[in-house]
Amino acid sequence: MQKPRHADQGNFVSEWFGYRVYPSVAEKASSIEVQRAGLCPFLSQATGERRTCIKAESSSGICTISSCSNGPRQDWLVCPYRVLNVDLFADVARRLFRPREGAAVALVPASGLGASENRRRIEQVAAARDLAIIYFQGKLGGEISVPPTPRSPELSFDTTMVEVVAGDDGALSLGRYGIFEVQTMDFHGSYRSAVKNLKDALRLHGSAFPSEVRKNPSWLSERIEGPNIANVFKRTFYQMMLKFRIGEHRLCAGSALAVPASVWDSWQRHLGGPELKPRTDGTATLSYVARTRDGGAPAWIYVFDVDASSTEHPNPIVVKLVIATDAESLAHYALRVVPDAAVAEGGSADRILSVVERRLAAWWPELASIGSR
Repeated sequence: MQKPRHADQGNFVSEWFGYRVYPSVAEKASSIEVQRAGLCPFLSQATGERRTCIKAESSSGICTISSCSNGPRQDWLVCPYRVLNVDLFADVARRLFRPREGAAVALVPASGLGASENRRRIEQVAAARDLAIIYFQGKLGGEISVPPTPRSPELSFDTTMVEVVAGDDGALSLGRYGIFEVQTMDFHGSYRSAVKNLKDALRLHGSAFPSEVRKNPSWLSERIEGPNIANVFKRTFYQMMLKFRIGEHRLCAGSALAVPASVWDSWQRHLGGPELKPRTDGTATLSYVARTRDGGAPAWIYVFDVDASSTEHPNPIVVKLVIATDAESLAHYALRVVPDAAVAEGGSADRILSVVERRLAAWWPELASIGSR
């Protein structure tokens, strides 16, 4: 895998059908085969069968976008199926359901229960009093929705995990459920031109596709603008609060949110730049009320990255930070700390009149603000 000759501060498709195309290009024959067939390697691995990308034609195959919006170049997730990773799902399941130490974990998508070997695996693991998990996701059994009430809205979970437990008589039943969300990012502009460029390059250049992409990085950035950071936070914060609160229900094992490192970095201003407190187990705490539950927490935030330097393809997901938190703490930082910082002496609220004054100067230069007199 070699780096392209030209670097830029723009926004580039960084993974296409699971394989890297920026800032380096995967050159394995298997990557070209997957890209030609339009396969999703992550859905295919989860189901054990060849599955094509489910995205619309205009964004087909795009997993991540490389952008410098936070300063350094980072991958930003644009497809939640990119995080269909057995190790990550198993870690989340262990943290939410907290099985005994050394317990085996079986993870089977609901759509895979038609295969008798998957059902047997669940039966065996549950019978051994280990952790047997069935999970639901959009294309893997469908999303699970919470119905509305007169005082609360309907909402859906990205991934719902449910444990299967064996009774003393050996009979199987459903235990608690857990909530696992994955945060993607919206980008301004359109992916359509970049997708067309990649498909045309693959069709015209065949096995030379990697070298041609490496020589022409502009193909990957045409009409792709920056991430819509503020809008995504505003759109998802309310849902995060609801799902973290539902994670405290007696029948729920908890909730977890996985965010790319790029998104976590971009959210610091929206959370007031909170200081994380390290825990003895290697995780950290983001807590205002410091509530925990039997050594665990009602909610967890997983900060992950795609290891672009890896020689493994598709590049592996690497968890960089795991944070214990809860809905009340997030509300404190986002809705109390941030507004307090905005109205503090020297904060952004102090500068509003000076901004208005500059805007009005073209029409009425004599009209000065109180602060400038």
